[in-house]
Amino acid sequence: MATTLARFAAPVLVLGLLALPVFAQQKPNFTREEIEAIIREYIVKNPEILQEAAVELERRQAEAQAEAVKKYTADPKSALYESPNHMVVGNPKGDVTLVEFFDYNCGFCKRGLKDMIRLAETDKNLRIVLKDFPILSPGSREASAIAFAYKQQATPQNYWKFHVNLMGYEGRIGRDEALAVAKELGADMKRLEIDLAKPGFDAAFEETRSLAGPLGITGTPTYVVAEDVVVGARGYDTLAARIANYRKCKRAEC
Repeated sequence: MATTLARFAAPVLVLGLLALPVFAQQKPNFTREEIEAIIREYIVKNPEILQEAAVELERRQAEAQAEAVKKYTADPKSALYESPNHMVVGNPKGDVTLVEFFDYNCGFCKRGLKDMIRLAETDKNLRIVLKDFPILSPGSREASAIAFAYKQQATPQNYWKFHVNLMGYEGRIGRDEALAVAKELGADMKRLEIDLAKPGFDAAFEETRSLAGPLGITGTPTYVVAEDVVVGARGYDTLAARIANYRKCKRAEC
């Protein structure tokens, strides 16, 4: 607690110092040093104001974060839901959209794969958006680039198979593993290499990163469902409940 309060001592002092000009006008006989001493003495005698300031600052930050999240999640036309850079699987006209930010080398993403498969198989009115967010290793970025190139020739069904097979691969994933999965699924490898050499992947990655920032996404897997950000592989029940609630009351929690 002492460390937390100390973090907010400086901001409180700054606020006090900002008030100095007004205070000085009202009490012209006080010097700046005297006013600073009064402020310091008041804080020492009333340290609880630091805790109050900390609570209020955290509340305002959470409120600002919620507004930033809502700006993207509430807009059905935002790049979060509509972009040529991601793949939509499941029902493209589904009444609820589930977005997943993932990395092919993310252990928790692999753990959550069974939840995504179950949702896709049991909820025929669910739209799933796959946002490749390769932030864990160079191999992740290599695999992501190949996935992006493969998407240019794949149907949503084939891309889903590619995604499931590659995500389910044991061990580290990189260029060779991604190429092997694409080849196994019958990809036109010559075309894939041509598409891999074209620009586009870097812009796609930057778009995903530009979405992740305002949404507060710093790791994978992270899901967006019913205008709610769900961090981590929280399980099928957690995601299914939010989907059901959205259908019921248009909110993640009714």
